[in-house]
Amino acid sequence: MNALDLLVVGGGPAGLAAAIAGRMCGLRVAVVEPRPGVVDKACGEGLLPHGLEALARLGVVGVSGVPLVGVRYAVAGDPSCVAEADFPGRGALGVRRTTLHAALLARAEELGVRLLRDRVAVTKQDDEHVHARGDAEYRARWLVAADGLRSPIRSALGLDLPPRRTPRYGVRRHHRTVPWSGRVEVTFAPGVEAYVTPVAPDVVGVAFLFEEPAPYETLLAQFPELATRLEGAPPASRTRGAGPFEQRVSAHVKGRVLLVGDAAGYLDPLTGEGVALGLATAVCAVDCIVRGAPEEYEARYRALTRKPNALTSALLAVARRPLLHRALVRSARALPFAFEAALAALSQVERRPAEPVCFGRPLVTT
Repeated sequence: MNALDLLVVGGGPAGLAAAIAGRMCGLRVAVVEPRPGVVDKACGEGLLPHGLEALARLGVVGVSGVPLVGVRYAVAGDPSCVAEADFPGRGALGVRRTTLHAALLARAEELGVRLLRDRVAVTKQDDEHVHARGDAEYRARWLVAADGLRSPIRSALGLDLPPRRTPRYGVRRHHRTVPWSGRVEVTFAPGVEAYVTPVAPDVVGVAFLFEEPAPYETLLAQFPELATRLEGAPPASRTRGAGPFEQRVSAHVKGRVLLVGDAAGYLDPLTGEGVALGLATAVCAVDCIVRGAPEEYEARYRALTRKPNALTSALLAVARRPLLHRALVRSARALPFAFEAALAALSQVERRPAEPVCFGRPLVTT
């Protein structure tokens, strides 16, 4: 294969976003992904406002889902302990992971991104190229690693750090029922949280996050109100698991390789910003490449993730301490402006600049 400008390893939302941004900037781009077509994965499936803005800038339009007006926090077994807040602007979107993936895949194909089924490893880097090999050999000026939570590329480059916290895991299943709320519902119970996200007019996604693994039905039983609502609502998907979530990295750039999305490190899906941040980091990495300043990506990545990670750390500390659950929800209810300010901070990523320098120009085709 002739040398590429950009090789993207991983064909999930973050990888496809990087590929789309690269093509919009006129780069010769290929994506290598071993799994064919649209791939499902356990995730919260709520796309925050800045994620919707990122999709629009990438030209990904018409993604079907359910508009989300805000978030509802509650404590299991205590119907009086509830707090609600709204997302800023036009709100968020509940959307099936498969629907989002299909829309990004279609946009990548429209722009002429080369989509290749392969599993590759970086073999070497020199002053001008990074080399990778799978069933075929690849040579590119830059490589973006978007190969997931337990990124083989990241590990092979020696960028993994040991976790600091007790591992957390998650499971997700969809149920066929008309959504009863226009909000993401987060309910705390000892050792587990439940997350309900409307994703279609007749489907809700239910996810549980926990430290001690248990069957889906056992987890659901800890949330009596939710269990009652789901009576007679048949599963609309298989149960999928994920984790351990915390993935720490020593750097986000090594030579001509830049890490994006979950491959760039992860804390916890508790706040639901993972997909939106994956899109943001992918676009940022491409911008640094296009500007000829890949060394800036490290600082810009940290700026993008600083506020979301701080909020996630704070909420994670509360989630691990059942005695604090009621205090958190009651405080959010007593101080609604603070709750809404936290959502606003989570819903807006710092941008410097907001998008690659070539966005807004006519597409350069090669």
